[in-house]
Amino acid sequence: MPKNKGKGGKNRKRGKNEADDEKRELVFKEDGQEYAQVLRMLGNGRCEATCIDGTKRLCHIRGKMHKKVWIAAGDIILVGLRDYQDDKADVILKYMPDEARLLKAYGELPENTRLNEGIAAGIDEDDDGAGDGYIDFEDEDIDKI
Repeated sequence: MPKNKGKGGKNRKRGKNEADDEKRELVFKEDGQEYAQVLRMLGNGRCEATCIDGTKRLCHIRGKMHKKVWIAAGDIILVGLRDYQDDKADVILKYMPDEARLLKAYGELPENTRLNEGIAAGIDEDDDGAGDGYIDFEDEDIDKI
């Protein structure tokens, strides 16, 4: 039998989840950064996000966050813009739901941004129900069948 030469198993890779409960300081955007909302995850450490300036960008999740911070559709993130590629950006930080609410309260995020939802901001709830896949039958229609 060969000797185990590694540093441990999968429990070591998981590590301790120490930083979740601690309150961290709210980070605001600086020059070359923008707030964004994740539209969908693409896999391979990438996601598609709509920035607050209205541009849809392909975002790359940096290695420090790659398997430690889980990002889902609808999350508010801070992205670093690239000087040489306007349609791509790098995810710097994911805001927790309470931090996103604070950003909206401070006026950093626009009022029409929908927070803490699994769907992105492009879908309106103001529809009158038309086109939602349901068919309304009248009582007379059922009698004809």
